[in-house]
Amino acid sequence: MSRSLITRLASALEAEEEAGTYKHLKTIQSAIGSKIILEEAGEVTLLSSNDYLGLANNPDVVAAAKEALDQYGASTASVRFICGTQDIHRTLEEALAYFHGTETALSYSSCWAANTGLFPAITAPGDVILSDELNHASLIDGIRATAKGVIKQVYKHSDLADLEEKLIAHQDAPARLIVTDGVFSMEGDIAKLDEIVALGEKYDALIILDDSHGLGVLGRTGRGVAEHFGVLNKIDIFTGTLGKALGAGTGGFVAGPKAVTEMLVQKSRPHLFSNALPASVAAAGCKSLEILDRHPETVIALQEKAAWFRTRLNELELNPLEGESAVVPVIVGKTATAIRLASALLEKGVFVTGFGFPVVPEGEARLRFQVSASHSKEQLEEAALMLRDCLADC
Repeated sequence: MSRSLITRLASALEAEEEAGTYKHLKTIQSAIGSKIILEEAGEVTLLSSNDYLGLANNPDVVAAAKEALDQYGASTASVRFICGTQDIHRTLEEALAYFHGTETALSYSSCWAANTGLFPAITAPGDVILSDELNHASLIDGIRATAKGVIKQVYKHSDLADLEEKLIAHQDAPARLIVTDGVFSMEGDIAKLDEIVALGEKYDALIILDDSHGLGVLGRTGRGVAEHFGVLNKIDIFTGTLGKALGAGTGGFVAGPKAVTEMLVQKSRPHLFSNALPASVAAAGCKSLEILDRHPETVIALQEKAAWFRTRLNELELNPLEGESAVVPVIVGKTATAIRLASALLEKGVFVTGFGFPVVPEGEARLRFQVSASHSKEQLEEAALMLRDCLADC
């Protein structure tokens, strides 16, 4: 048996280690919360989780998952259209459609599956897809998977003039789709959704919004970037996840017109060829949506903490990227610097992740702090001061 491939991979990994860019996985020995226990570091403050509302270990969410596990078992052991649809899936999808104000919703095993399964199923040759250059990788891969003849173009990040030029150029296309993240996860900034909607109306373009990092975080009731801009009823298709602010662990969805979700049932490959979402996850998602609907004050508290943390970092001259989301990045330069700083912070009791190339451009490596409603201001203050000290030592 030839070992050339294995040898090549081993050499590449050694080079990553020598360059200081190797990603070492951490082992968590506790539930997710503002503090966790790491095998490598003991108890630390967690500032690298998407658990924005602190629901990942909420007793009611956990209880709902346990109850569903007892009632429905561990899984359907099947894809949805064969024998893998349970009534809890329908309950979840009705809750997601209600939450977004759409006709229907369809659940997937992940938002990655939803985004990669959406575009090939609903587009046809001649259609035009216009995608923000900083959109999530799952949107990029989903758009790439569309049929030959579908026109795919990227517009400059949040550049509405560039977007309009491309809309004008394709006014005669059978359909025009504008695709954007709500919150851009590496930058922490939010799409100019009100202006995008205005362009969509002007040029008869359909708006697709992946609001994975905005759901539960922005808007008066946590309905995300669309609610933040007052255009909730102007978005044609939403995609998102149950695994971030909703704390359900995994699972994604598409919410929109019935014609869209029904076509996905018929043709979306990740839906046709992946097992159904576990009932325990679906039930946890339902409970999280219920809690979010009952307690919008948690969303306001999260927004206030994230704004306070940004302000504090600026006061310390640490220059976080501007934004209104709970994602607060601090640019540190080289990838190796970001990884070294993350390690130094972990030694001091703060777990935050360093991101570098190819996730972000060369020279723009960063630490990405993610604020949760479960964090205290004392924890955030401690993290800010530790970052200042670690940067001074580098």
